[in-house]
Amino acid sequence: MMPDSPIICILAAMAGMRRPTFLILSALALGPLHGYAVIKEVARLSDDSVHLAAGTLYAALDRLSDEGLVEVDREQTVDGRLRRYYRLTATGTAALAAEAEQMQRDARMVTQRLRGAGPAGAPSPA
Repeated sequence: MMPDSPIICILAAMAGMRRPTFLILSALALGPLHGYAVIKEVARLSDDSVHLAAGTLYAALDRLSDEGLVEVDREQTVDGRLRRYYRLTATGTAALAAEAEQMQRDARMVTQRLRGAGPAGAPSPA
């Protein structure tokens, strides 16, 4: 199936995004980064609670590329080693924005419930 097929989009929306995926996409939101920079930015964004191993990151980037959410921006050789930079696609940007909006809605709902003011129409606690 194509990454942007309606079935894939519906299933992805229903499943939600795992935190490491959200953080990888968030790391790329300001522009292209190479793998090591993504690892460092994910750690920074998560207040050092998420530490991605290189193998885990590259497997995730391959999956996200297959899904059409990220793509290779450019490659360069630094000190004899290939450095690949990744960027969000338009689909990746939209998916990240949709997930952030859903997280905000969920956080508002939880905050309201914790304050004892459930959403309108919600049953009162017994």
